Amino acid sequence: MADNTLIAVVEDDAEIRDLTLGLLRREGYEVMGCADAEAFDRLTARRRVDLALLDIMMPGEDGLSVCRRLRAAGEVAILMVTAKGDDIDRVIGLEIGADDYLPKPYNPRELLARVKAILRRTREVHRVASAPPGEVLGFAGWRLDTASRDLTDPGGRAVVLTGGEHDLLMAFLRHPQRVLSRDQLLDWTRGRSAEPFDRAVDVLLSRLRRKLGAGSGGETLIKTVRGGGYLFSAPAERL
Repeated sequence: MADNTLIAVVEDDAEIRDLTLGLLRREGYEVMGCADAEAFDRLTARRRVDLALLDIMMPGEDGLSVCRRLRAAGEVAILMVTAKGDDIDRVIGLEIGADDYLPKPYNPRELLARVKAILRRTREVHRVASAPPGEVLGFAGWRLDTASRDLTDPGGRAVVLTGGEHDLLMAFLRHPQRVLSRDQLLDWTRGRSAEPFDRAVDVLLSRLRRKLGAGSGGETLIKTVRGGGYLFSAPAERL
């Protein structure tokens, strides 16, 4: 059983899309179907997707282009599922960052095996990457020790964060200078169990802004983007 894993099936053929959705749903995954790249972008703007099953030949932006964009952003696992079975397509897909490749028509058991293998592999990578031991991050003169959760402002004064405030700050530091939707922040700080109208992230944002605002230059670090979400304005770097 998959625990709150969200898989997007990006496939323009409605029959194949529905069959794949049903197969994954019976395995306990939460699944969403997208008929093209635009529908997929709308989904990722409001939800965190763990794995995208990408068809190559789609109307509009094709699967290879979507794969390049996802890999540049760096977080969504990718399984290319396509009728184009030539080796060159498989090689291109893997070279531009797909985690695996499966030609159609596929054996349902093989698809499930590959999905489980990718999720198992990528979760281990993300788990290690999310909390490397002893990592210290710097931004706008601030310093955050991710292991001890010690935060100091540009003047060297300690700022005490709660666990939720620390998780929210980490979400911003992992994605600096990028607009993040409220739902993305909700997912990353509250997990999949969060309700769509959970107000906890709003409370955390208010508290974190207040604490950062007490330090030099901290009042402008988290910007509200009208109609888009929130942006952490300073670059972040490992110290």
